[in-house]
Order: sequence, then C-alpha cells, then structure tokens
Amino acid sequence: MQAVTQFSVRLVQRYLPSAFVLAVILTAIVFVLGIVLGERTPLDMAQYWGEGFSSLFKFGMQMVLVLLTGYVLALTPVMQQLLGALTRQASTPRQALAITIVVSFVCYYLNWGFGMVAGAILAREMGRRVAVHFPLIVAAAYGGELVRGPSTSIPLVIATPGHFMEDAIGIVPVSETLYASWNIALTLALLALLVAFFMLQKQPEQIVRLEAADDPAADAPAQRGDGSFSDWLEHSRLPTLFLGLLAAAYLLGEVAKGDFSINLNTVILIFFTLGLLLHRSAAAYLGAVEKAVGAARGIIVQFPLYAGIAGMMTHADLVTQFSEAIISVASRETFPLWTFLSAGAVNFFIPSGGGQWAIQGPIMMKAAYALGADPARTIMAFTWGDGWTNQIQPFWALPLLGVAGLSARDIMGYLLIWLVISGVAIAGTFVALAAFT
Repeated sequence: MQAVTQFSVRLVQRYLPSAFVLAVILTAIVFVLGIVLGERTPLDMAQYWGEGFSSLFKFGMQMVLVLLTGYVLALTPVMQQLLGALTRQASTPRQALAITIVVSFVCYYLNWGFGMVAGAILAREMGRRVAVHFPLIVAAAYGGELVRGPSTSIPLVIATPGHFMEDAIGIVPVSETLYASWNIALTLALLALLVAFFMLQKQPEQIVRLEAADDPAADAPAQRGDGSFSDWLEHSRLPTLFLGLLAAAYLLGEVAKGDFSINLNTVILIFFTLGLLLHRSAAAYLGAVEKAVGAARGIIVQFPLYAGIAGMMTHADLVTQFSEAIISVASRETFPLWTFLSAGAVNFFIPSGGGQWAIQGPIMMKAAYALGADPARTIMAFTWGDGWTNQIQPFWALPLLGVAGLSARDIMGYLLIWLVISGVAIAGTFVALAAFT
C-alpha cells in the first residue's frame, strides 16, 4: 500500500495541472462532447457555457464567506488557545493524523461547510506544531469530506413535503436513508478505513513542513494611529461587540422560535458572530480578514468555470444521455450500484449536489421505479456517488487548499488511492444489500 500510494503521489505531482488549468481542460472536454454526442454547434456550446457562467455566483459568494469567516474565527485569541490545547495532545505524526482525521470527519458529518474550514485550520495548526509531512495531513483532513451526514441536501429534500419530485416518488423519510442502519454502519466503516489508510502512510525522508513564516499570527494588534477619536473607535471593542451581539440575538431568536436550521447561511452567520465577539477590536478583526482573503482566490476564479461546464452538460443533454446509458445495463439488484457510479462520474463535471440531482435525479428515480429497485437505497447511492468523487475534484478542495496554502497536486496523490478504497467500500455495501435483502 505504501508503494502504491507513493507511486500515485509522484504520478500526480508530475502530471496533474493546477486546479485552474484542470477546470479549463474539463471545459474543453465537455465542449467537444456536446458537439460530438449532443450534436450541438460550437456556437450553441458557447451559448450554453455563457448562460451557465453566472449560475453559481450566489453559491460562490457563500463559499467565500464560509471560508473567510471561519478563517477569521480561527485567528481569534480564544480559538488559537483551543487549537493549541488540541494540538498539544499530539506529540507524534501518527497522533496528529489520528486527531485531525477524527475531528475533521465528525465536523464534516455535522455540516460540510463547518468541516471544510475546521479540518483545514486544524491540519494547518498540526502542521505548525508537529513534525508531520504537511501535504499528508492536509489530505487526511480532506478525506472525510465524502461523508454524508444530517445536513446532506438530497435526502433532506426528498424527506420534505412539497419537494419537486413528490408526485413521482412521494416522501422518503430520513429514517430510510441517512439513518438507515446500513448507512450508519457504512459511515463508521469509512471512518475506520480513513484512519487506517493514513496511519499506514510513512513519512517521506524529506518531509514538507509548514513554514512558521507562512502561518498568520493570531489577532496581531493593528498599529495605533494618532490617538484621535476615530483611531480610538477603530481599536475599541464597541463596534464589533455591538454587531456581534446583534447577530447573536437574531440567532437565539431563531432557536427560540424553532426556525433554526444548520445550512450554509447559518454556518456563515455563526462564524461571523463569533469572530466579531472574540476579536479585540474592529482593527484586529479587519486585520484577520486581510489575512483570510487570499485563501479564497481559487473559489472566486474557478467556481464560474464549473458553472459554465454545468451549463453545457445540461443544455446539450449530456447528463440525460449518460444516465440512460447506465440504465440500459442495470437490473433491479444492480441499479443502486450503477446509480452510485454514474452519480460519481457526473459529479466530476457538475460538482453541485443539488444541481446534479435536479438534472439527473428524476431520470434515475423513474428508472428505479420501472426496475423495482429500492427508492431509498437509490437516493443514498446517488448521494454517496455525489460525494465520492469530490476526493479528486479540486472544486471542493479549493477552500481547504486556500487555507493550507497548497496546490491540488500536493494532496491528490493520496486522495486518488483513498478514492479507490472508499469506492470499493461503498460499492461493496450496495452489492451486499442486493445479495442479502
């Protein structure tokens, strides 16, 4: 396993382009497929790309904010002390890996946005304090991103009255999807496999360390000005305290009314609120923001490219053609397995669970009922497939890479092997369910 992983690492470092160039290559591939398979003209494909380009602007801004506010929160004195206490529990690289994997996995399970930021910051802190190969621990932190937990959108949507497919498939409760006994067992098995895989990795002879100069100082005091009232106000707690308490009052009100739910917007607001309350002044808060902004550059530039790819895939009917090809070779027993594999393949080009489900979901569910396949398992197969190939899709790794200061090629060699291991475990689960039930 060690030899295979090291070969994968060397292969990826040599041949994998940057995340931006990879997005351009995927754009070119889909452009050609639309002309050849979709029988569209080049002008049509350009039109589809342009129409899709702006479709992720809102989501992209949400991702920028969840990264920025989470990063700013991590730079507060209180969080630096908590992170320090946690990282002091690890005195060896193996201990650092184990703690990072388990904490990141649990955070991803609770909410992927929270896990994305928490895992990246914890990996960075471990890299600063422990002599561990930094790309390895960052890859380990990202490995838990595939877990599907209580904030996973597709099963939640299907369990909600009034969803867009209710007339066709009805309401499928989460007790049959997310909280089915087999799904919980699969989740625990993946955690065990993730820990085992990364704990088995040996440190390379020449480890890559997180340089102390690259690590932002926590809550570095902003330079005082001329002592004027405006300068005093900038370095006072009053502006951030007022705004933080205002946001906190709103959140507590939502909880009291029973309207509170964990989603991207509430995660952003929670991070924003805590950052305001825990930084010492407006100047300190803005200083932390300045340090965090650079980590979001990949999201800002590349998310619109993937939106353009999704536009071409959708309007050229490439998703429909691919799904129908999968359906043609599936049976009632094998349909969840094929659903998992097809969702994973399409996810590489349309890395948005909700967007992919809106396009591919109705086709797959119609086929599931026609074949007599279990609808709950089909939904979870699609959900797992949607998350599985995120491991080698830079789209979702961009926030983590931004915080860590690494490129995709630094971690994808490890994640490629983890993709195979996790894929065998998930696919094997659906094969076993078909055989024994």
